[in-house]
Amino acid sequence: MKNIILETIGLSKVYMQGDVKVTALDQVNIEIYANEITAVVGPSGCGKSTLLHLLSGMDRPTSGKVLLDGEDIYSLNDRMLTKLRSEVIGFIFQKFNLLPDLTVIENITLPADLSNIKYDREYLNYIIETLGLDERLDFFPRQLSGGQQQRVAIARALIKKPKIIFADEPTGNLDTKSGERFIEIMLDANKKLNLTFVIVTHNPDLALKSNRILSLQDGKVIDDKVV
Repeated sequence: MKNIILETIGLSKVYMQGDVKVTALDQVNIEIYANEITAVVGPSGCGKSTLLHLLSGMDRPTSGKVLLDGEDIYSLNDRMLTKLRSEVIGFIFQKFNLLPDLTVIENITLPADLSNIKYDREYLNYIIETLGLDERLDFFPRQLSGGQQQRVAIARALIKKPKIIFADEPTGNLDTKSGERFIEIMLDANKKLNLTFVIVTHNPDLALKSNRILSLQDGKVIDDKVV
């Protein structure tokens, strides 16, 4: 039987644009299974990024629940929610969000350093070697290619051994070869480290390499397909 790591119940998000009410998500009920890769797809403006932000604790819903290991993360106060995000959730941003004045190794270890989490040195070395960053540790982001910067962003997300990793269009700013490399790395991390991924993507190759595809339209899940 599959283990549900994340679940939403009646999840909704409503924004006001001037006097106009915009429903970004409308009563979404989904289950995310541990150690699987779930892709979220759909046209621009359908609510994909909003869903990702709500699932990862980066934005609060208008109504509904997000249960991580059975606990509603939005029942936590802001301090506890921040602690949850820093300790058990990883996030890979489309634009990488690397700090320009920190070296590669400093960017990778930053989340653990900020949270005062003691990271496993052997595990860190494994990540660095797997991602091919061995000879780039003292470089700054401006000295790296887009693909190399993405690898640093992946390493940064992995350093805390999070329960679940969210990625927002992780191949959106990469060339084809670097995008293919990201998919290989993700599959390897999923298999070897039993990591759970939830990925918003327009990349059909990435979606088809996942275990499940959730299709959104107008703020609703219209299809939930096992790949």
